[in-house]
Amino acid sequence: MKLSSRGRGCCVAGSRERGPPPRSPFVHQLRLSPLEKAKIAFMTLTLFPIRLFFAAFMMLLAWPFAFIASMGSDEQELEKPLSWWRKIVDILLKAIMRMMWLAGGFHWINVKGRRALPAEAAILTVAPHSSYFDAIPVTMTFASIVMKAESKDIPVWGTLIKYIRPVFVSRSDQDSRRKTVEEIKRRAQSDGKWPQIMIFPEGTCTNRSCLITFKPGAFIPGVPVQPVVLRYPNKLDTITWTWQGPGALEILWLTLCQFHNSVEIEFLPVYIPSEEERKNPVLYANNVRRVMAEALGVSVTDYTFEDCQLALAEGQLRLPSDTCLLEFAKLVRSLGLKPETLEDDLDKYAASAMKMKKERVDLKEFSAYLEFPVSHTLESMFALFDENEDGIIDIREFVIALSVVCKPSKTLETIQLAFQLYQSENGTITEEDLAHILKTAMGVSQINVTHLFRAVDEEEKGKITYDDFYRFAELHPHFAEDYLYADQMGAESGLETSSLSAPNGICTDFSPENAEDKNKPLQKKLN
Repeated sequence: MKLSSRGRGCCVAGSRERGPPPRSPFVHQLRLSPLEKAKIAFMTLTLFPIRLFFAAFMMLLAWPFAFIASMGSDEQELEKPLSWWRKIVDILLKAIMRMMWLAGGFHWINVKGRRALPAEAAILTVAPHSSYFDAIPVTMTFASIVMKAESKDIPVWGTLIKYIRPVFVSRSDQDSRRKTVEEIKRRAQSDGKWPQIMIFPEGTCTNRSCLITFKPGAFIPGVPVQPVVLRYPNKLDTITWTWQGPGALEILWLTLCQFHNSVEIEFLPVYIPSEEERKNPVLYANNVRRVMAEALGVSVTDYTFEDCQLALAEGQLRLPSDTCLLEFAKLVRSLGLKPETLEDDLDKYAASAMKMKKERVDLKEFSAYLEFPVSHTLESMFALFDENEDGIIDIREFVIALSVVCKPSKTLETIQLAFQLYQSENGTITEEDLAHILKTAMGVSQINVTHLFRAVDEEEKGKITYDDFYRFAELHPHFAEDYLYADQMGAESGLETSSLSAPNGICTDFSPENAEDKNKPLQKKLN
């Protein structure tokens, strides 16, 4: 499987094509110099405890005001203009929240542009989403946000959340996403009676190197939106909280240990959708994303939160951050293979591959094998596996890659399937076969499996069976770290990963499951 630069993420900003983003928008590496380490040690013993205490005190101070203001508020009252005493509470709470951020080192907040009135733009779309510090514009505007229903039960924080009249999404209600979109529609079309809704359309946190795919939920109502871009122009980036890198508590500690933290909030002009965009939320989302990318000076990429789940799945073969399988997963979605039927598709394609008289096929044969007509998407997928640029690919590599995308945390199941595809009549594979299997399963161009193969091949036969590999994996569950990553990937792959049960960040995703863009332009990879 080829690993190439262009096409990985298909980065385009406006009409200009830019270079590819860093290896993954979901990875944040924080390297501290000896001087920075000494500074943080000093601040930990001096300023950090004071800041932490003061910030916590401000949040506790805000709680009784939010609690009183939220008591007895029914829906009809919420749609009315604020009474005089609620306006006073609103001002007090904003002042308290500003003092809380001041305690965290955000001495001044640079605001550019003009915030639109609710009647002008009922929805504020904020990006890039990179940290829980993105709550700063929420506390400045007290705009409503979309939150998990469980959030309202969190002590103190839940009361503050309820005060801003959020739209809650319930995990227990299977119809919750549809209801959420309907509620946003209702509020957005209320002619400014409800507060504005602030939405982070990326749906998860990134490292701000590019804008990933926007979820269409904020754009389904078809009303004008105001794009809002965030910047953190700090020399040392202690703000970013992604899936791979410093954890939430470490980010809080390091940020509070900085003497000053900069943040910029820019309100861009209101984006009024065309008739075509009103009918096509995905097109609307993509066009707004391009406007925001231009303002930020970054690229856009077709990576999604689902790609993040693939990249950081907790299997025995953890994918490297520059894996081509993220591009492959995007092409699988664009081709029209649905997640709910992907396992059945895998079984069908695997069985078909085992019956084929030859493993290597051209584009026309690949099209017939998948039962999809030749298209730009299919050509891009074919190019991923056309390692020698001779118009021929090994169909077994496609099956292995599809297995990883389908079952990213079930490493041994993928390897067992790969053995069945590559093994000889006596059920064995060679070191060269193992190299083909593992480089495809990890989405890299080259891999050295000599140490691993020799460790599995205890009798030095020069060939191994799946039973040999399975026994070895049972005895050495961390075989990838011990025999592959140390040589191939270095310290970069030693980063800790987080549980992916729900996206990190402020706003949960509420976009309908079937809102998928199947007509996005794709680019071939360079070699």
